[in-house]
Amino acid sequence: MGRHSAVKSGETRALVGARVLVTRSPDRAAPLITALREAGAEPLLLPLIDFERARDQHSLEVALDALRAGAYGWLVVSSITTVRALKEKAAERRLDLRDMIPESLRIATIGPSSRRVLEAEGVAVDLAPDDVQSAAGLIAVWPSGPGNVLLPQADIAGAALAAGIEAKGAVVQAVTAYHTVEYPAAPERRLTASLAAANGWQAGSGSGAPELTPAAAKAELARGRLHAVIAASPSAARRIHAALAPLQDCRFIAIGRSTAAEAAALGMPVAATAKEPTPAGIVTALRTVFATEGNES
Repeated sequence: MGRHSAVKSGETRALVGARVLVTRSPDRAAPLITALREAGAEPLLLPLIDFERARDQHSLEVALDALRAGAYGWLVVSSITTVRALKEKAAERRLDLRDMIPESLRIATIGPSSRRVLEAEGVAVDLAPDDVQSAAGLIAVWPSGPGNVLLPQADIAGAALAAGIEAKGAVVQAVTAYHTVEYPAAPERRLTASLAAANGWQAGSGSGAPELTPAAAKAELARGRLHAVIAASPSAARRIHAALAPLQDCRFIAIGRSTAAEAAALGMPVAATAKEPTPAGIVTALRTVFATEGNES
C-alpha cells in the first residue's frame, strides 16, 4: 500500500497522513478527533451506534428510588453512558448525580473512563480493577461476601458481570439503564445529559470531521484510502463487521479487550488494543502499529 511508504520513521511522525475512521457520533467524537489531528492523522467519522433512554422507565426508577433509600450496598457503573443515563434521571428529579448516592453506598467501575467521569461529577469510586479493565477484571477484585448490588447497564449487556459478582456471594439487581441503537437515535429518546469534563470523553458541540455514510466508507476501503478504524465496544465491532467487512488493509483498533475479542470472533484481525480507553491511549496504540509497519517497510 502507498500508505506504508508514506509513513515517516519515528513514532511521533507515524500517523502523518493516516486516514482514521472513528465510529462515534459527532457530539461524542470531538476529543478523539482533536487528538488524531494533533498527531498528524486525518480523522473521518462513521457514526454507527447511539444511545436511547430505557424503554422500561418504571423499573429503572424503582431501582433508583431503592438506591437512594439505601437498599443497596454497591452500585456498579460499567460505562460512561451509564453515568449519562443516571445523571439524566437525577436531573428529572432536579437533583445532582451525587444527591442520588447515599453516604453508605460503595461504587465500582470496570475502567478508568467511568471512574474519572464519576469523580468529575463529584462521586467517589471505591473499587476498580488496575490491570484488566473489564468485567472480568472487576470480578477478579470483587470482595467475597453477601451484599446487595445495583447494576444499571445497556440492554445488550451480557450476563457475565452479574453472574461473576453473584458467585462471590452478592445479590445483583440488573436493570436496563439505556438502549444501544443504530445511529442516529430517535431525537425524543436520545440520551442528552452532558457530563462534567473528564478524560476527554465528554460530549461536545460537534467534531468538525467529515462524516461518511457506510456506503461511502465501503467505497473508501475498496480504494485503499482508509488506514485504520477505531471501535469502542463489542456492539461497534459487530456493526463495523456488518457494514464494512472485509476490512482489506484497514487496521482494526479496539478499545478494550471485550471489543478485541468480539472482532476476533467475527474474523476481523485486531492490529492493536488501546491500553487506556482515552484519546491519548488510542493515539498511542495507532502510533505503535504504524511506527512498526513503517520500520518494516
